[in-house]
Amino acid sequence: MPNSASPLLDEEVTALRRDFPILSTEVNGHPLVYLDSGATSQKPASVLDAERDYYELRNSAVHRGAHTLAAEATEDFENARATVAAFVGVDADEIVWTSNATEGINLIAYGLSNATTDPNAAALAIGPGDEIVVTELEHHANLIPWQQLAVRTGATLRFIPVDDDGALPLDALDQVITERARVVAFAHVSNVLGSEQDVARIVARAREVGALVVLDACQSVPHQPVDFRALDVDFAVFSGHKMLAPTGIGVLYGRRALLNALPPFLTGGSMITTVTMERAGFLPAPQRFEAGTQRVSQAIALAVACDYLSAVGMDRIAAHGRSLGQLLVEGLEQIPNVRVLGPAPGADRVGLASFDVAGIHAHDLGQFLDDRGIAVRVGHHCAQPLHRRLGLIASVRASTSLTTTTGEIDLFLAGVADAAAFFGVRP
Repeated sequence: MPNSASPLLDEEVTALRRDFPILSTEVNGHPLVYLDSGATSQKPASVLDAERDYYELRNSAVHRGAHTLAAEATEDFENARATVAAFVGVDADEIVWTSNATEGINLIAYGLSNATTDPNAAALAIGPGDEIVVTELEHHANLIPWQQLAVRTGATLRFIPVDDDGALPLDALDQVITERARVVAFAHVSNVLGSEQDVARIVARAREVGALVVLDACQSVPHQPVDFRALDVDFAVFSGHKMLAPTGIGVLYGRRALLNALPPFLTGGSMITTVTMERAGFLPAPQRFEAGTQRVSQAIALAVACDYLSAVGMDRIAAHGRSLGQLLVEGLEQIPNVRVLGPAPGADRVGLASFDVAGIHAHDLGQFLDDRGIAVRVGHHCAQPLHRRLGLIASVRASTSLTTTTGEIDLFLAGVADAAAFFGVRP
């Protein structure tokens, strides 16, 4: 939600940009204008150096060896967990490392479907007659795993529909989240619309019926202060690569008691207590979900990314993004034949705008902008049901970050306006 912090000044953003080597490059003879942070973020030198430093000085298997390198690697690995946990307001043993947010959601869904085989998890078991609730604006990663859970268990998948503007009509909560609901899963911030959902209202309804709450925080944690404890969610996921960190590292938060009751998703080494030829015992969370060789360098780099964001100030990063979001939507609304998806100018949105230009295919517009060195996302953004509900197959998405300047927004808007003339689109 909006806060009183002041947005970053352009001179501050310019100083930050010097930390990001890729932002000094050119694309097609033009300075790179990177407006695709919603898909994956660029990385500062400190994050890149953190991975290299680990491999050059402390590379070893964590939680295994008794030698010095193994001890140092394990300490760095667990310190990283503590740093990331603090960044989102929870305890270190409530943070599970995953490959990405998608894996985290699948871990929860598979754990719930396996709960019937574990007496300790009986209270989490889902079956026929139970309901799983999502929304119509979800990324596929927060839809398909729940579809599959319903198939495996015989539960029913329901969804909160969006209105013609893409907003969730919260007066429908009581009708969709019924006494049969066992799970309510939704995105904190829409990766297509840039809208932030009313977490408190949805959580309150889920609590009334005793449902678990799963929050997709991929588009919120990188761009604004987020405290999972304060939000009162049961599980949450986010990905490192969207918040200045490397690919291959994601985070699952879960309440301690729930994680320790949930059956493991992957099994093997490092997540066990004792093993015989007949059976195995599993460690408490988070290790019970971290089988095999771990993502050590990526976790360490993610912690450095959290420190970088904290040093800039998440309140100011959030204010910066919301200011840029308004510039995007206000500028796009001035261009003929443009339809902006999501909140209207003046309404709250993050630094992201998806839009359609009548008469120009999204992919053609994306290529036109790329010729000018402007990187945007085109397609359905892994949200086909939402696009279908809004009467579209694809859209163009511009998404900002802490390194985006107002000048880059101007270049982008000029590019969209010029594309309309290039493709012969008339007002």
